[in-house]
Amino acid sequence: MARAATAAAPRLLRAAMLLLLLVAACRPAAGAPVVNELRCQCLQTLQGIHFKNIQSVKVTPPAPHCDQTEVIATLKTGQEVCLNPAAPMVKKIIDKMLNKASAN
Repeated sequence: MARAATAAAPRLLRAAMLLLLLVAACRPAAGAPVVNELRCQCLQTLQGIHFKNIQSVKVTPPAPHCDQTEVIATLKTGQEVCLNPAAPMVKKIIDKMLNKASAN
């Protein structure tokens, strides 16, 4: 009986280790960024929008998943819109937002 228990122990230990590895592999690491999509977020862009409608602006530089600069404005309504970073009006909006942030 003692031999059967000793023979089962390594199998049980291996099964427990495998289960632990599977659980660890399925959970994202704490603090690790979660990438939802590996492509550009802005497929269409606007040339501009009135500054008073904008709550915040996020500028994303080119990266491996997208080779272009993306400007995403969050409107006061909560809607997100993509702006053309090369448009003169968008450049003014970004400057205003940067000046607004540095004034605070």
